[in-house]
Amino acid sequence: MKLIVGLGNPGREYAGTRHNAGFEWVDRLAQMLLHVPLKPEARFHGLCAQIRQKDIDLWLLEPQTYMNRSGQSVAAMCQFYKIQTDEIIVIHDELDLPPGIAKLKKGGGLGGHNGLKDIAAKLGTQDFWRLRIGIGHPGDRNAVVGYVLHPPRKEEALLIDEAIARSLEVWSLIAQGACEAAMLKLHTKV
Repeated sequence: MKLIVGLGNPGREYAGTRHNAGFEWVDRLAQMLLHVPLKPEARFHGLCAQIRQKDIDLWLLEPQTYMNRSGQSVAAMCQFYKIQTDEIIVIHDELDLPPGIAKLKKGGGLGGHNGLKDIAAKLGTQDFWRLRIGIGHPGDRNAVVGYVLHPPRKEEALLIDEAIARSLEVWSLIAQGACEAAMLKLHTKV
């Protein structure tokens, strides 16, 4: 992996919302590896940090373009650093998974996720890795926008937090490009 992208919306009003699970994951990874926050980088329309591991440069990215335009940020970084789509992992909230579940997959459908749709449109492919953090579904598709843009209930927040922590445990496998091994470990119930 060369590019780790956390999806969310910038601004205090969106901090702690279900839609910002990707930002939360990348923030925790940055603290775990760098002990510093990400810094603004105008040319990439986002917050960024560089990590050097075993002679490989890895980039952490949180697009600051709002969810619907995340692809602008991802494409800018991919073009500048010549990053291929199979070297990208996007961490995002997932309505189709209950809180407490995290799943890793490559490619596939976009599930109506506007951030993923924009990234796929700007990259010209859906063939990139995704780490999906379950946030549950409100039960009514007309209620989705309000649901994702609000903080989860306390019991849901604890489960989402556990899923983020558990998925961070497979980071070393993801960083090595052993995503299938990471997937097996993450998807296996203990």
